[in-house]
Amino acid sequence: MRQATGVSCANIALVKYWGNRDRALRLPANSSLSMNLASLTTTTTVEFRDDLASDVVTIDDVEAQGSARERVVAHLDRVRALASINAKACVVSHNNFPAGTGLASSASAFAALTVAACAAAGLALSTDELSRLARRGSGSACRSVPGGFVLWDACDEDDCSFGRTIAPADHWDLRDVIAIVESAHKATGSTEGHALADSSPLQAARVASTPPRLEQDALAMHAVMMTSAPPLFYWRPATLAVMRAVRAWRADGLAVAFTIDAGPNVHCLCPAESASKVETLVRARSLRSAGVERVLTSSVGGPAHLAPRR
Repeated sequence: MRQATGVSCANIALVKYWGNRDRALRLPANSSLSMNLASLTTTTTVEFRDDLASDVVTIDDVEAQGSARERVVAHLDRVRALASINAKACVVSHNNFPAGTGLASSASAFAALTVAACAAAGLALSTDELSRLARRGSGSACRSVPGGFVLWDACDEDDCSFGRTIAPADHWDLRDVIAIVESAHKATGSTEGHALADSSPLQAARVASTPPRLEQDALAMHAVMMTSAPPLFYWRPATLAVMRAVRAWRADGLAVAFTIDAGPNVHCLCPAESASKVETLVRARSLRSAGVERVLTSSVGGPAHLAPRR
């Protein structure tokens, strides 16, 4: 097969990945836990062609340049090395949600790219092998290859660092109601942020504890970001407004908790039966006035997969 299309879900980390013990291999400083998001997907088509002098990469209808293109080309080189081929590739990728805003677009992007490129190159890799390879493009991409609720164990070696499903998508009928407070691409990406993690005096304590906690770990991760050198401030006024609102709703008896990845947008996690109420509250005039632009809602998603050939 010379052409294939991969589809992958973004994921939301419940226990966070922030910082690497090996930057080149993207081996994480600590284990993390996530769930895939069925409604937030990346679809990527890869075609290896003998008539191309260089790789052509298009992301959301714009030809990629600079570091964005370089990361994709480097990942294609890994696939080419495994498949013992030299052909350049045409890559076309589309996200159905805002990219570069802390919604794990790099996770879904590199998971979809890995699945598509390996199939197009004629490689038949296991889920574990695909996850391990996706990790080299974007650490959290290893969690978007398997489905459902995924654990990524911290490990000192390349061979044992990959995501694995610990519960299928239907194990827990959760909803993620996402308050989008900013759709613009963030100025400092997660790759750069991971490199700064060890400059924070709080990172070692965060990694040493990493208990299975939700809101506390999100806040601990952002505390590390804010105390890195230079500091990273992803929050916006609306971010804090939503977090305060979620805690008030929970105090009033609503089953909901928040978490945040490396960006300003807030994920409000709740049981399926509470989702409609949470959506209504997030869309309320008070939060829209505070800066909430729109709301995305997702159930738990499955594994990365190949799209049927037309």
